[in-house]
Amino acid sequence: MGSQIPKATARRMPIYYRCLKKLQDSGVKRIKSNEISQLTQIPSATIRRDFSHFGELGRSGYGYEVDYVTKVFNELLNVNKIIKIALIGVGNLGKALIENNFRRDQNLKITCGFEKCEENSGKILSGVPVYSIDQMKEVLLREEIHVAISTVPSEFSQEAVEMLVDGGITAILNFAPGRVNVPEHVDIRYIDLTSEILTLVCYNDWLLHPVVK
Repeated sequence: MGSQIPKATARRMPIYYRCLKKLQDSGVKRIKSNEISQLTQIPSATIRRDFSHFGELGRSGYGYEVDYVTKVFNELLNVNKIIKIALIGVGNLGKALIENNFRRDQNLKITCGFEKCEENSGKILSGVPVYSIDQMKEVLLREEIHVAISTVPSEFSQEAVEMLVDGGITAILNFAPGRVNVPEHVDIRYIDLTSEILTLVCYNDWLLHPVVK
């Protein structure tokens, strides 16, 4: 993908691809942006603007050819390429991630884990080798891995992320809510499970018991 594509657009591309793939598998041949909007909950104007970054994908009043646009996004996302992922922190959450290991996305695979605790390192979990954290840089460079997931607690996440970056990692999904410092070339995303659940509960409660003024 070219550098001119906005980050927000790039983040929505997998959503578009999954939607289009389902439509293609269902035999849908043509679709309009307002129909994609209903399926993805992304405004149709945003969809048209995003799609415009990739050339003339559709025609006004006609819509988009599902097979063609799916092929374009397939090539842009390089979905047939296996993306190797490293996992740092093989506690309960880490073990669950390894056990699941992106079963629905065959191109994403956790291929190695790293653990500071000697009790959890030196093992093979669901086919994934777990190394000592001291071996991280060596393994990451040898395996040419650039994507990582960190389940290390917030108080240790800065150190863990620095080790990942030192090993050539440029994309990190961090399950610790505390923000960490990374170089400009490293993209890091955060998943705060507690915050997400509280937001979900509050929103659900508001739907069930809206405040009437």
